[in-house]
Amino acid sequence: MLTLYFPTSTHLSITKRLLVSCNEQRKEIGKMQGIKEVKGSMRLKEGKVRDMMVDKKRLVEVPYTASLAHTMNTLVANKVVAVPVAAPPGQWIGAGGSMIVESDKQTGAVRKHYIGMVTMLDIVAHIAGDDHLSGGGDDVSKDLDQRMSVPVSSIIGHSFEGLSLWTLNPNTSVLDCMEVFSKGVHRAMVPVDSQVDQNVSAGVELVESASSYQMLTQMDVLRFLKHHAAELQSILARSVKDLGADTEQIYAITDRTTLVDAIKCLKAAMLNAVPIVRAPDVGEDDHRQHINGRCRKLIGTFSATDLRGCHVATLKSWLGISALAFTEEVASSPLWNASDTENRGRRRELVTCSAESPLSEVIDKAVTKHVHRVWVVDQEGLLMGVVSLTDVIRVIRQCLLSDSDDM
Repeated sequence: MLTLYFPTSTHLSITKRLLVSCNEQRKEIGKMQGIKEVKGSMRLKEGKVRDMMVDKKRLVEVPYTASLAHTMNTLVANKVVAVPVAAPPGQWIGAGGSMIVESDKQTGAVRKHYIGMVTMLDIVAHIAGDDHLSGGGDDVSKDLDQRMSVPVSSIIGHSFEGLSLWTLNPNTSVLDCMEVFSKGVHRAMVPVDSQVDQNVSAGVELVESASSYQMLTQMDVLRFLKHHAAELQSILARSVKDLGADTEQIYAITDRTTLVDAIKCLKAAMLNAVPIVRAPDVGEDDHRQHINGRCRKLIGTFSATDLRGCHVATLKSWLGISALAFTEEVASSPLWNASDTENRGRRRELVTCSAESPLSEVIDKAVTKHVHRVWVVDQEGLLMGVVSLTDVIRVIRQCLLSDSDDM
C-alpha cells in the first residue's frame, strides 16, 4: 500500500491554502446570497399598491339609510369586518373632511359619495354606549332592538378609524402603503380608474373620484409579504422579541367576564379584541373590567368580529353568559360561511407564538388562521405579549428602509 508523504512545511502550506480557499468561497457564497436577497428586497420595494389588488373582489358597501342590523348581515354575508357607507352626493361631509365619490366613467357625473367607514368596533361601541346594557331582562332586549334599528350613518366615527376615510392610489409604492398601515390604519379604498388629476402621493388621499373602488387591508399587505418571503429571509428570521412584543401591560378579560361586560371592555379601550385569561385570584369587580393579563394562563380570545356569528335575537339571549362561552357558541354558529365549516372545530384553537419565534412564523399563522393578532406566550402558556398586523408591517418596513441605507 502506497502512502503519500508531504514534508511538514508543504503539508501546512497546502492546508493553509485550502483554508483560505474555503473561507473565500464562503465569503463569495455569502455575498451572492446577500446580493440575491437585496435584489429580492429591491423587487419588493419596487412593488405598487396595484400589485396587491390582484383577484380582489368588488367593493362591499351599505347605503347610509341601512340599519345596523342590516349592516351586520352585510358583514356576515361578505365575510368582511368593515364597510364604507354610501350617500347621495352633495348632502354630507365625508369623515375627516374627505370627498371620495363614485362617478360615471363616461360623463364624470357623481353618482354617490362615500361618507365614512363602519367597522364591527363601531357597532360594538354603539351597543355598549351610555352604559345602557347595565339593566336586565326585557329592558336590555328592547333597548338592543332599538339600537340595532338606527341608521348606520348615525354611528360613523364611534371608533378612531371611523373618524377618517382614506384612499390609496394604485401607483403608490408598497413601502409608502406600509407606512400608512404601520400607523394604525387598517384599510383604505383603492380607485380602479381614478378621474382625479394628481401626482402619486406618498400617503393616503382624502379627495378621489373614480367609477369604482376596491378595498385594501392590512391582511392583504401581509399576504403580499408572505408571497415574497424568499426575498425577505434575513428580516423574517428575526425573533418576536425583536419586535418588543413582550409587554408589561396587556388588556385582558377573565373567564368569568360576561358578554355584556366584555363588550363594554372593548368599547372602553377601543380594542378590536382582548385575550381571555384565568384569574381565580381577582375580586368580583375585576371580572367586569379590564385586568392586566400578563403572566396569566391564556384560554381564549374575544373579538368584536365574534358578534357577526349570531343574530340580534340570539345576541339578546346570550348577553348574560360569559364571553368565553359565547366564543365557543359562536364557533358552531351556522352564520359562519361554508368555507369555515371544516375549520369550526379548530376555531377555538389559540393562535400563539413564543418570544423566540421568527417573524415568518407569526406571518404564516396570521394569514393561514386569518387573525389580526398573535398572542405571545411562554412554555407554560402564560400570556407575555401580543403581535399585531400593525407591528409586523412596521418592523418589516423599517428593516427594508435600513437595508436601503446600508447599500
